[in-house]
Amino acid sequence: MILASVGTQLPFDRLIKAVDGWALQRGRGDVVAQIGPSAYVPQAIEHFAFMDQGAFFALQSRCKLMVSHAGMGSIITALELGKPIIILARDHQLNEHRNGHQLDTLRQFARYPGIYAARDEAEVVALLDRADTLTAAPTIEGTAPRDFVEKLADYIQEDEPRRSRGLLSFLRRR
Repeated sequence: MILASVGTQLPFDRLIKAVDGWALQRGRGDVVAQIGPSAYVPQAIEHFAFMDQGAFFALQSRCKLMVSHAGMGSIITALELGKPIIILARDHQLNEHRNGHQLDTLRQFARYPGIYAARDEAEVVALLDRADTLTAAPTIEGTAPRDFVEKLADYIQEDEPRRSRGLLSFLRRR
């Protein structure tokens, strides 16, 4: 199964249209997509707007390939589960996001094993055509060091004025 995901904040019809068009043209019935608050209704892929976290994680665990926006949650989950992932960045100039951070994320991870960065919809389709040959990166550990978690918990529990000074400066002081 191939699992496509756009996250929960904004629609990403450009990605879903590319995946849906590919599945329709290739006669693929093994594609499932979380499409968020989309106006586009896929024709060929099983889809849902949102799903509870446990059920979605079960799909992520079962899939052979993930296709996603360039969101860190999706990328990290693919790395933790040992799944290859195709990413397409939301483009803020196309009003798909508030700023260009996903373009930066795409560039940063483009050479990382198991992460297949697509610059546009045509590259998403070309990578999907190679779906059976895409390989995952070695899995990463899904936990943070205890001292980091404790510092982060302390920070979150602090009052608002301290929070306004910034997380990095707070962690450096510890």
